[in-house]
Amino acid sequence: MKRILPALAAASAALAVLIAPAPPPASAASSAPATPPASAWPVSAGSVRPVAPAAFTRTAGQPGPPGPPGPPGLPGDLASTEVSFRGAGGLTLHGSVISRPDAPAGRPGIVLVHGAGTGTPRQKLLAEAVAFARQGLSVLVYDKRSEGYSMFERSYATLAEDALGAVATLRRQAGVDPGKVGVWGLSEGGWVAPIAASRSRDIAFVVLVGANALSPLRQQAWAVAAGLRRAGVGGSLVERAEPNLYRVIADGGLFPEPFFDPEPVLARVRQPVLGIWGVHDLLTPPRETPPILAEALEKGGNRRYAFRFFPGADHAAHLTPDGGVTRLPDLAPGYAELVGTWVGQATSGRAPVAQVSGPAPEQASDTFGVPPTAWWESAGAQLAVLVLFLVAFAGYPVTALVRRLRRRPAGPVVKAARLVSAGGLAVTAGGFAYLFAVVMSGGKLASPGPLAGDRPLIWLALQALAVTTVVATVLTALRRRRAALPRGERTRLGLLIAGGAVFVPWALYWGLLLP
Repeated sequence: MKRILPALAAASAALAVLIAPAPPPASAASSAPATPPASAWPVSAGSVRPVAPAAFTRTAGQPGPPGPPGPPGLPGDLASTEVSFRGAGGLTLHGSVISRPDAPAGRPGIVLVHGAGTGTPRQKLLAEAVAFARQGLSVLVYDKRSEGYSMFERSYATLAEDALGAVATLRRQAGVDPGKVGVWGLSEGGWVAPIAASRSRDIAFVVLVGANALSPLRQQAWAVAAGLRRAGVGGSLVERAEPNLYRVIADGGLFPEPFFDPEPVLARVRQPVLGIWGVHDLLTPPRETPPILAEALEKGGNRRYAFRFFPGADHAAHLTPDGGVTRLPDLAPGYAELVGTWVGQATSGRAPVAQVSGPAPEQASDTFGVPPTAWWESAGAQLAVLVLFLVAFAGYPVTALVRRLRRRPAGPVVKAARLVSAGGLAVTAGGFAYLFAVVMSGGKLASPGPLAGDRPLIWLALQALAVTTVVATVLTALRRRRAALPRGERTRLGLLIAGGAVFVPWALYWGLLLP
């Protein structure tokens, strides 16, 4: 299963490129009511056992193996020191410590933790690093690991170990107060940074941007479904097929850490937390996440949190001209200044308590549950059904071809049987290819192809073929029952009808026989 689905995903990615439309035009920003205060969110008090700091051996701040040069394009008013350190499993990672040359001694430091992506270079977060350094912080930004991290494999615990290695390195840098070093996590880093903070008291504070308090599978399924709805899609494709596909992918081991629960981790975080979201975040549910995050923190007795929503900003708190689809290089006005001011407060014992500010975020649709699959809908069961379809639907024409090549008499022609064979193969192969293509191109704005109303034409064609296959199966079964056929032909048609019978619940499961 783990070898078959990646191949399907790769083929579908190519199809996604072919059907992707041009970027949409910019849309005007809309006003929104103020975000409800933290007191309006349900919280519960409680306590958890303090976590002792883990012990780590680092080569912090010392010359390591030759690594990449410092980040290009660094402004002249800033200085960069290149460092190497050990991450999880002894992997050597390389980074840059960026500071103002005139920054005073005893200054705070902050480690930047990347969002999703394999081997993401430090340049990806250069805008944030520069902005924070100009606020008087020393900023360590490093190249993300590619070893042990891919689309189908990753461990947030491993990434947290990498972040702790970076923290240890920054705490040893000249001019940095080791008691004032914290972590900043973007998107996926919003799951990683709290793990690191819950494991070590060496971390003084946590900044989360575009963070998610829901499981990764639920967040991703919501983001792609929301992207489909934003593209004008409705009906069974977005309500049935897309969430089921993610559940099957996760069951097949192709979605790493699908059911990771961030709430218990957040409940163990004792450090001050600053949460930042763009009002137009299209990748994290910005309305649902903050209350859950606040409740988890308060469950562990931590009320030293401040949440801020920035207007006109996207998932990464960058400016966006079109409601979050396009990310501009500029940070949201006031974002860097907020981080600088808040870090100063948090590291001097004056962190705000349960503070929420900014306009209400825009989230057009709620997230939905994506529970693990039952045995009958599991990846293994789906694979078994696909094998049955291949034997039943492809076996019918292959048998006829073999007879012709061997110059044996052809059996009676059953036109409906030909429709079952052709339609079943087309719907099975085309359905999965189209679903994978939509998922691979989904997210901020999906690319479903041309629409008729709120239904993609490709999906409508697949649904029409599915109905035709079911009708043809019934006609074939009637013909087999009434006609006097040779034993071999009855067996051949019986296998085809069996495939058509299983096709009915399968097509219902994937929404191909639903409106």
